[in-house]
Amino acid sequence: MGVDRHLNIDGLVNARDLGGLPTKDGRTVRKGAVVRTEALTRVTDAGWAALVDHGVRTVIDLRGDDELERNPAIAQSPDQVRRLHLPLDDLSDTEFWDEWQALSATPLYYRPFLKRYPATVARIIGAIADAEQGGVLIHCAGGRDRTGLISALLLAFAGVSADDIATDYRLSDERLVTLFSVLGIEDPSQVIASTLAERGTNAHAEMMAIVDSLDVPHYLADAGLTEPQLAALRHRLVSP
Repeated sequence: MGVDRHLNIDGLVNARDLGGLPTKDGRTVRKGAVVRTEALTRVTDAGWAALVDHGVRTVIDLRGDDELERNPAIAQSPDQVRRLHLPLDDLSDTEFWDEWQALSATPLYYRPFLKRYPATVARIIGAIADAEQGGVLIHCAGGRDRTGLISALLLAFAGVSADDIATDYRLSDERLVTLFSVLGIEDPSQVIASTLAERGTNAHAEMMAIVDSLDVPHYLADAGLTEPQLAALRHRLVSP
């Protein structure tokens, strides 16, 4: 985890490459395979050029329709970048969100979410596996929770340790302080930490527990990913 994987992209503050993280079998996650960021609404033309130079060819937006309407991008993506809108959250499922909305800024809702929405998760992971040659960028609004959940699954699938996955998740915290300041939003980090502490845990420990509790290859296969998709995902993520 000593390598600085943050990317200097004009219009982004929480952008980093998943590449360089070690796997438990002695390999590494490929640089440029997957990039995780906050929403691309403030990315400039120079920022898009930098993403293309980094190898990004597919963008997967995990936000809901309402978020896209409220926050349009200030610059158009280049023609060589394919953009997919695959919302992760189904807010029409009021039964689920009535129970978990208050914890949706914490990893405490990840396990029940994964149990309830395997097909949705598989659709997004499958789109990454099926993406054309080049890097895939995934983002939500802040780049921590929805993006963090998908990133954790990808890294676990690649064989990265639970501790390194949890550490990667926490890297967004310091970046979001800057993002909240730029957007004029109150930083909720102390509330999140208190919520976790009240339940006897913290973000790092909860992320490790989630990863350790889940056999990601079997989860994805049971959710509908085919063996060719799993093989393609493995090839995309991990060096030979």
